[in-house]
Amino acid sequence: MSLKVLILGVNGFIGNSLTEYILRHKNWEVYGMDMASDKLEKCLGHSRFKFVEGDITINREWIEYHIKKCDVVLPLVAIATPVLYVQQPLRVFELDFEANLEIIRKCVLYKKRVIFPSTSEVYGMSEDEKFNEETTNLVLGPIHKQRWIYSCCKQLIDRILYAYGVEQGFSYTLFRPFNWIGPKLDRIDEEKEGSSRAVTLFISNILHHGEIQLVNGGQQRRSFTYIDDGIEALVKIIENKDDVAYQRIFNIGNPKNDLSIRELADMIVELVKEYPHVRHLAEKVKIINVDGEKHYGKHYQDTGFRVPSIENAQKFLGWEPKTDVRSALKKTLDYHLATPTRATEEIAL
Repeated sequence: MSLKVLILGVNGFIGNSLTEYILRHKNWEVYGMDMASDKLEKCLGHSRFKFVEGDITINREWIEYHIKKCDVVLPLVAIATPVLYVQQPLRVFELDFEANLEIIRKCVLYKKRVIFPSTSEVYGMSEDEKFNEETTNLVLGPIHKQRWIYSCCKQLIDRILYAYGVEQGFSYTLFRPFNWIGPKLDRIDEEKEGSSRAVTLFISNILHHGEIQLVNGGQQRRSFTYIDDGIEALVKIIENKDDVAYQRIFNIGNPKNDLSIRELADMIVELVKEYPHVRHLAEKVKIINVDGEKHYGKHYQDTGFRVPSIENAQKFLGWEPKTDVRSALKKTLDYHLATPTRATEEIAL
């Protein structure tokens, strides 16, 4: 099966990893747009990869042309950094909802299948032991807790896609990543606080700041998923053998990798000590507790835990996550810190 796949946000964490996997293991063509290409160094120049530098809010004609041209569309562009949900909620709304809704409407118009990245955050503060795609209530905080604007934007697009499915038989799949981690998640050379998500933020803190700040003591629990495991599930969704992913929602996470943010920080510090050239930084780093409201502002609110049910992915995709969290962190650190041994080979043309 040869597919033409359009990936918007192709230079992002999921986009670049998915593109590299496709070019290595499939005969599909990939058309990608993003505002940069620094994470695509192994893909640029490949005969089955066509990249254009652009902005989804500006380059609308290019996007419409390629929606018509391609079989599957993955609109992966979004602001997904919690500090920005609080500080720039309107920017989050304009990009994550408005810009993506315009793309989805074009896909509906041309009857092109959409694979949309929902989020584990749509479950919000649900108290279910495991979050189930079909039965778990989506519980968000009050309006003045602006942290929830990201979750709300994603949830509304989920509901719109579902409605198009019911009313028009539209072909879509929603996937909900649960804290995917790995190489190229964010940059670790960013010295500005809040520019990254937890794993890369903690690595950057060790290298640049000498301290890791844990919001509310880091008691919040998350289920961390290695990027390669997530990409394997995503490829199965794109393949859609026997229409197994048609109008379905999939949690893509690893319930066995459930640990607190404090445990995550401690594990990263210990692992960084295994790299001789930065061991001294990890040995001196301080872990301090900070109040969430003081750290992020009065509009912040958090969830206590986030564990996925992955029965849908197991049953319909035949997918199981394989990578434990320590191995996932070690592979991430190898990429960022073991620079002299990092493979830089290009994908064969």
